[in-house]
Amino acid sequence: MVKTLAFCVLTSIAVPQAAQADEFNLPSLGDTSSSLMSREQEYQLGRAWLSMLRGSVATMDDPLLKDFIERHVFSLAETSQLSDPRLTFVLIESPQLNAFAAPGGVVGVNGGLFLNAHTEAEFASVMAHELAHLSQRHFSRGLEQQQRMRVPVMTAMLASVILAAAGGGDAGFAALASTQAAAIQEQRRFSRQNEQEADRIGLLNLDNAGYDPTAMPDMFERLARLSRFSRTPPEFLLTHPVNQSRIADSRNRAEQLPGDGRRDSVEYQMMRARVQLHHERNPGLAVQRFRILLDEHEGDHAAARYGLVLALTRSAQYAEAAEAMEPLLSKYPDNVTVNLAAVELDASQNHLDQALSRVDRLLQINPGNYPLLEARADMLLRAERYQEAEQAIDRLASQRSNDPDVWYLAAEIRGLAGNILGVHLARAEYFMLAGDLDQAGEQLDLAARRAGDSYVMSARIDARQQDLANQREILKSF
Repeated sequence: MVKTLAFCVLTSIAVPQAAQADEFNLPSLGDTSSSLMSREQEYQLGRAWLSMLRGSVATMDDPLLKDFIERHVFSLAETSQLSDPRLTFVLIESPQLNAFAAPGGVVGVNGGLFLNAHTEAEFASVMAHELAHLSQRHFSRGLEQQQRMRVPVMTAMLASVILAAAGGGDAGFAALASTQAAAIQEQRRFSRQNEQEADRIGLLNLDNAGYDPTAMPDMFERLARLSRFSRTPPEFLLTHPVNQSRIADSRNRAEQLPGDGRRDSVEYQMMRARVQLHHERNPGLAVQRFRILLDEHEGDHAAARYGLVLALTRSAQYAEAAEAMEPLLSKYPDNVTVNLAAVELDASQNHLDQALSRVDRLLQINPGNYPLLEARADMLLRAERYQEAEQAIDRLASQRSNDPDVWYLAAEIRGLAGNILGVHLARAEYFMLAGDLDQAGEQLDLAARRAGDSYVMSARIDARQQDLANQREILKSF
């Protein structure tokens, strides 16, 4: 996991009721950690660190998965103790079970979390735990615990996290150990306290958000089984060790809560199907697996049918995909996820007008929907309607200015539309977010030359060059 030892942070949106906090013996926390690192410093540090992470590990560009994570974590944040709503998300390209929280509201999820969390409530339990790390400012409190820890040590800890996220967990921990060997035992002790605290607060958040709180101990038990029967434990367990005491504690606390919340949804199971297919090397094997699952449920398993449609489409079995799609469209005529599967099927057969018409109809129902807006830009691009595609991607870029995947697509579309200045600006934004500051600087210089006598554009470019300089200063500490 990307959260090493005492590493997890942010701040607090609605505080659980005081009676609940007393009942669960939660600590009364001041904000003395702010004397060492302000919340704004955490925010800037987290964003700089995120650019390093993006430049070091592969991420998934899947609008539906990204949108699902964002909507559900923001929904959890509304009932958490977070006071700073500036969350940002990164979806890691890995089948390993992992999730993490970093200073400044950075929330990361491995694709493997969907594979291992069997229900939406289990997924939410992991996210609630991470939000608790953020709301309790565990990273800054860790610094307070060791007053002599200075920024070089702190940033070395963060840098070592990237090694773990990239799959080199042992190397990451070795790098961390080399930064300050004498402090590690104390950090581990404090980390165990952090985990306990995050469990308890996360459990309350899970219940407040309307989920079944027993999903948390259920998830812990699954993690324990994974650890028992695997020579290499999941990345998540490297920084979230699960033992019987922790499972029992979370089970006892969960049973004190009403426990009548929701456990699962069709939408979550469809997201799991997307991840399962993504990590399947052979779409043909995925077709067989989804067909078996559908047969076992006598055809009444929407997520299996959805996965089958995607697998058939990606293996170019279009007639079978269309046949499998019909019951889904009949049952969920206005569902964005289902309709985007139909759009993918239409586009794969070059039925671009039909695909675009479907997207436009859904946008009338769901204006501003991120996956639909990106699908519209993509369909217009494929149809070689470049000027319209540029308008579509510009609308999305203004809505998601911190999404490198959007800027990557914007650069491609602007180039085909003949907007060379726009290409340089989009590339600069992409490289700044992806951690390649040298390339970002080159693109801004090229943009400045093309801006000519335009005062407004030159001022905009100057502002981004200053932002880039500030980002370089922050990254020097790494």
